[in-house]
Amino acid sequence: MKINPSSLMLQLLCAVSLVSCNNGSTIDEAKTNTSDSSNTSTVSLPDRKGFQDTIDGKPTDLYVLKNKNNVQAAFTNFGGRLVGLWVPDKNGKMTDVVVGLNTVKEFLNSSEPYFGATIGRYGNRIAKGKFTLDGKQYTLAINNAPNTLHGGDKGFQDVVWDATMPDDHTVVFNYLSKDMEEGYPGNLNVKVTYTLTDDNQLQMDYVATTDKKTVVNLTNHAFFNLNGEGSGTINNHTLQINADKYTPVDSTLIPTGKIEPVEGTPFDFRQATAIGARVNQDHEQLKNGKGYDHNWVLSRNNPTGFFSAATATGDLSGIVLEVVTEEPGLQFYGGNFMQSKNTFKGGAKDEHRTAFCLETQHFPDAPNQPSFPSTVLEPGKEYHTRSAYIFSVKK
Repeated sequence: MKINPSSLMLQLLCAVSLVSCNNGSTIDEAKTNTSDSSNTSTVSLPDRKGFQDTIDGKPTDLYVLKNKNNVQAAFTNFGGRLVGLWVPDKNGKMTDVVVGLNTVKEFLNSSEPYFGATIGRYGNRIAKGKFTLDGKQYTLAINNAPNTLHGGDKGFQDVVWDATMPDDHTVVFNYLSKDMEEGYPGNLNVKVTYTLTDDNQLQMDYVATTDKKTVVNLTNHAFFNLNGEGSGTINNHTLQINADKYTPVDSTLIPTGKIEPVEGTPFDFRQATAIGARVNQDHEQLKNGKGYDHNWVLSRNNPTGFFSAATATGDLSGIVLEVVTEEPGLQFYGGNFMQSKNTFKGGAKDEHRTAFCLETQHFPDAPNQPSFPSTVLEPGKEYHTRSAYIFSVKK
């Protein structure tokens, strides 16, 4: 699978070499902190021992992907989560652009449960924790009162996935979500494949099947700071979102059902704009979300396959993140609820608006909104969607 949007000015190169193995194989401990003759290429990975644990009777571990220019992505199978991602900045310095924690126990006990996680069964919110399929109402846990958020009390971010590494640049997470787990019908078999390519793409391939009609909306919840984890505010990053419209929300962050134009509002990111330029404007939607925490209706620029959803640029690092997807929506979250309660890998606190998220998705509350694209999955059908994070540098 290769993603090559014409708009991308892809950097960096090369084949991928193995740092981590699966199924009992070990990471070469001597290589978990790597460098070459230039200190700009130094990468400090978390200590693997902090991720070797047992949760719910299943072993957890750290999985590291690396290409020969030292771009690295670290994952844990607890929550199928991205722990850190190191890419070069405009000066060639390796920069960790994904915030995370140092041990699996810290993730388990974090006041922010979604750092880097694979999200399911249903990413985003479902109103009042209820939806109806074929005349039967299903009731979910209310974990974001008065609604359900990101799957419920124990979404996919809190389970231990089965992990394999079929080759040196790919990690595959599998999970069976059993019938009525968190209130969702059907035995849902999920496979998520993360691939680090030789042109600095972190690709995400989501596949699911069910034996009973259900709803599915999978995504990744990486929190980014393109100046580097713990480097301060993200409000001076620039962001462009390829969307003419968005879905306004009520005071509980459930879409009203309307799809409205971004033109003339603080939600117009059709041109690259500083994230914080309008975040404090007197606008009802910003008040409802305490900033940006909304779904944009993406403008597809080709009829099928991948298209560019958004591009963010670190104001200090020059690192450019482009998000490409097959999904109709993108949730932009500006870190409004970060409260300095957790300590990142490098020692900094998760202070207010020091990271942001760009979550590819179907729309929030789609099971209760007939006008939104459907998230229903039927037996015999396959849920399959792909997205990618693509990195380059603005000189």
